[in-house]
Amino acid sequence: MYILIFALVLFVLVLVHELGHFLVAKKTGMRVDEFGIGFPPRLFGIRKGETVYTLNAVPLGGFVKIFGEDAEESVEDADRSRAFGSRPLWAQALVLIAGVSANVLFAWLLFTLAFTMGMKTAVSEEAAGADAKLTVLSVLPDSPAEKAGIQVGDVIERVKNENGHPVEKLFPSTVSSFIQEYNEVTLSTSRDGEGKTYTLSSAQGLVDEAPEKKVVGITMGLIETVKKPFFTALYDAGIHTVVSIGAIAVGIFDLMRDALFFDADFSQVAGPVGIAGLVGDAASLGISSLLIFTAFISLNLAVINVLPFPALDGGRLIFVCIEALKGSPVSSRIAGATNAIGFFLLIGLMLVVTYNDILRLF
Repeated sequence: MYILIFALVLFVLVLVHELGHFLVAKKTGMRVDEFGIGFPPRLFGIRKGETVYTLNAVPLGGFVKIFGEDAEESVEDADRSRAFGSRPLWAQALVLIAGVSANVLFAWLLFTLAFTMGMKTAVSEEAAGADAKLTVLSVLPDSPAEKAGIQVGDVIERVKNENGHPVEKLFPSTVSSFIQEYNEVTLSTSRDGEGKTYTLSSAQGLVDEAPEKKVVGITMGLIETVKKPFFTALYDAGIHTVVSIGAIAVGIFDLMRDALFFDADFSQVAGPVGIAGLVGDAASLGISSLLIFTAFISLNLAVINVLPFPALDGGRLIFVCIEALKGSPVSSRIAGATNAIGFFLLIGLMLVVTYNDILRLF
């Protein structure tokens, strides 16, 4: 189920990105030959005007084929003036940044929806209201909790020791201390109205920083649903979008800097496999959490695509800037070779990250 949710999230985000390119290309007078949903092979297509709208077999986003966008493509025909490379440089730049802009605006919309619908927010024990619920935030692999079947998003309703004595206050600190005090505890949880009870034996050696600590393998937090009026949500979502872009940019810069000195920690970077698991965790906490996580992925795609790296939108934008400075187009051979090298480097990086994702599964 979570794999399907991840595929849907990826599909929507890539489609939004390509839709940005498509709309701006149309508005700036470029000829768009094809707007594809999914990737080839083609299942069927419908022509409307000069553009063929296609549905393709691989449902992982979409693509836009702009006439003359490929530097090697011949544009010797009646529509030469409408080719990508023949349009003004400002129009080319707008098309290139349109995909990134679409991802940012989409993230802003998702944050706004999440804040309006009611966002599950972690609150401190001191600030917790009557509606705050003690919730499972993560489950350690190979822990008693995982083996018993406890999942992220489960609400902890009661905790008792082997003698049947309960925890008086369901706070993360009190439950954690309770677990350390006894060798066996019973947790009563609820999920979507269904209650379950688990009897767990505490274990040591699961926490690297404190191997002597007795735990059952869960992290907990007090979660409270906070709803905001629409215009407040819209404003707060805008601030959240800007702050998130800054944090993502700093994180990517640090990773790239460390990679140059062969000191990058790729274990902290999630690829498709890792993100699929994180999407599942977000979905288990409710629709608002999934919307927020999707917004963060959208912003990550935006920041990554704007990097001045060959094969990315930012790299292609650099070529447009060079052309503006030198007054003539960059050699199609140089542009094609540079983009090809960039593409293979990106594929190599993706393989490394995916390899680390798979290692974390075992």
